[in-house]
Amino acid sequence: MTVDRAAVAALVARPALQKLLGALDGAGETTWIVGGAVRDVLIGRPVSDVDCATTATPEETMRRAGAAGFRVVPTGVEHGTVTVIVDGTPFEVTSLREDVETDGRRAKVAFGRDFAADARRRDFTMNALYADRMGQVHDFVGGLADLAARHVRFIGDPARRIAEDYLRILRFFRFHAAYGAGDIDAAGFSAAVKARAGLDRLSHERLRAEIAKLLVAPRALETCRIMAEAGIMQRVLAGVTHEERLGRLTAWEAAAGRAPDAVLRLAALGAEIAEDAERLRERLRLSNAETRRVHAFAALAERLRGAAGPWRLRDLRALASAFPPEVIAAAFAAVAPQTEVEPRGRDLLAAAARGEEVVPAFPLSGGDVVAAGVEKGPRVGAVLAAARERWLDADCPADRAALERILREAVAAVREG
Repeated sequence: MTVDRAAVAALVARPALQKLLGALDGAGETTWIVGGAVRDVLIGRPVSDVDCATTATPEETMRRAGAAGFRVVPTGVEHGTVTVIVDGTPFEVTSLREDVETDGRRAKVAFGRDFAADARRRDFTMNALYADRMGQVHDFVGGLADLAARHVRFIGDPARRIAEDYLRILRFFRFHAAYGAGDIDAAGFSAAVKARAGLDRLSHERLRAEIAKLLVAPRALETCRIMAEAGIMQRVLAGVTHEERLGRLTAWEAAAGRAPDAVLRLAALGAEIAEDAERLRERLRLSNAETRRVHAFAALAERLRGAAGPWRLRDLRALASAFPPEVIAAAFAAVAPQTEVEPRGRDLLAAAARGEEVVPAFPLSGGDVVAAGVEKGPRVGAVLAAARERWLDADCPADRAALERILREAVAAVREG
């Protein structure tokens, strides 16, 4: 691979990074940029976070950074990592190390001074590239060739790398989805399949972080299919998966000009019925907001599977008053793309896909119902529900005369009922 020295030099020349290297380098210690920043700059991707590897011990790193006036946070000092904040920019700085003992989740490490040894204990060859203060790239494990070929390959024996940390199974697939081209690495795939039971030992939070990144990667769909065929995706999500729905959703996102949505993609892949939302919440530690979106998608999927159509504009507006518009559009695209929808309903779904407001806010409130002579209590909610249905039937009017008529009819219907 031809190294773009100018791009690497521009990375190294970032003012905050220069200050950091100036403080940590010298007097017997060497600090280089490592990992994702080097990888991404070499293939022309934007670089946000910059990590560094240093011969200095964590204590020496903290001493030098503190002496330079930088804020230091001992984020993972037991594993050699401290975060140094320079002019508001955080840098993770990790002492060169070797794994002495691992159990598939955590490692005991020994600090060293050998960059080549540090490279050999990392996961993938393309993640073990270093750049020094002069912009020179250092490759100890063949990462440049693999990066040029977009081939995600474990360093050394894949089974041994995975046994050190079972999260590397998901990282292997995630990096293939994000950076890979061509077929997945055969040796890595075989080792991942054989060790897939180790995924059960990982925390829910670690599973969630990797799956969220994988689902929005450029080759997410085909990678999810590979994982499902090997029984890995079902193990991660603790349930049946639906790659065909994920395929229709990704096609819809592309056609609608929408950015990949990890939560909607997760729902399409793993939420067949509403109860699945709770399973995914527990399995991946979803937030309340994420769970609500997954639940909405699954609930809509159940309704769509039982409806032959055609869907009227009024019916879609009723859905849109209860569910997020983009979830409705996504569910139609992923679950029932052939369902008949009236032309104005199609317009509503298209607007929902664009993120536009598709239903005006229901203009009546509990106060309006009380003012119409209904005593406070459960009957107020019943009147509001009846009024909403009539308002939708009337094409969502906003004029006061129509609203007063709708309210009178709703009050009468509830009293008679």
